[in-house]
Amino acid sequence: MQIRTRAQRNHSMTDTARKKGIIGKIAAYGIPLAVSVGLCYMLFTSIDFAEMRTIVREQCRPQWLLLAMAISVLSHVARAARWQLQLRALSLRSGLWELTLSIFGTYAVNLVFPRLGEVWRTTYISRRSGAPFSEVFGSMVAERLVDMCTVVLILTATFFLASGHMIDYLQGSAGAVGELAGMLGSPWMWALFAVGLTGGWIYVARSRSPLALKVREAVSGLWHGFAVLATMPGRGRWLLLTIAIWGCYFVQLYVAFYAFPFTAALASAPGGVIAVLVTYVLSSVAMGVPSNGGIGPWQWAVIFALGSYGIGRAESGAFANMVLGTQTLLLIALGILTFACILWQNHKTKKQPTYI
Repeated sequence: MQIRTRAQRNHSMTDTARKKGIIGKIAAYGIPLAVSVGLCYMLFTSIDFAEMRTIVREQCRPQWLLLAMAISVLSHVARAARWQLQLRALSLRSGLWELTLSIFGTYAVNLVFPRLGEVWRTTYISRRSGAPFSEVFGSMVAERLVDMCTVVLILTATFFLASGHMIDYLQGSAGAVGELAGMLGSPWMWALFAVGLTGGWIYVARSRSPLALKVREAVSGLWHGFAVLATMPGRGRWLLLTIAIWGCYFVQLYVAFYAFPFTAALASAPGGVIAVLVTYVLSSVAMGVPSNGGIGPWQWAVIFALGSYGIGRAESGAFANMVLGTQTLLLIALGILTFACILWQNHKTKKQPTYI
């Protein structure tokens, strides 16, 4: 009777863990999808869709969008080359082609499963190179933190160059900003955070449980992957590649402005570069909102930015949807290319595609 009760208890614990896992997956993938669908619904119901379609059909210059897509591919290659420098500093050898495929695949996976693309590319590269997952993941985390700092620097510079438009944007988001400021200003939240962090650190540092040992090993690998930025050779080239990546992002948007006459007139007017910069910064910040590939938040940010310069909602909606639409199609095409190449690699080496 006691054995059966224990078995039932274990079965109940397993069911609870499985339910929590299902709830976690629904939250991780359902919330971004709901954000994208909800924002797209509000977007298309607040704009005259027929008018927007007429603008696209009669005024769009697709050659500029194709050029923007080509520049986007260059940014992915530059990102792969930058990551290669970090991995070499960790004595991990990966070819530029494989790393480029991993970048292509990352953005394609993120279209379906937000934030899972980074885990996928880490798994792919660690298995191809035979390197520890934690070290490869640490280098990827370092790369993302650098991107976050870059966005903050660009945002700060843009705020000083176009403070009026940035203040208008913050005032338009006053409710969300106020709630966030209230949370961050609560001493109770910081106290709970400090207690939780301290307790977790003590447990991980002193416990000899398998979980604590795995966490210590993972943290060590993450730190090693991040700390290499300060000592690795080729830091100057790494910095130039970082500038190239974000420069490509800006240039591809600037080029896309010439796809429609109303945005082309804005870009070519005095101070037009600042207008593109404001749009670029707001759309970059919007990519941080949990969504599928930025679909929804990106258009809203672009429409707001263009609207602050006097461009109507139908026109700005046509521009935003065409630019994001072509970029999304590009990511899908690059994703198909990536997984076709991986299947071919597996076929040549007679291995099963365990990381697809």
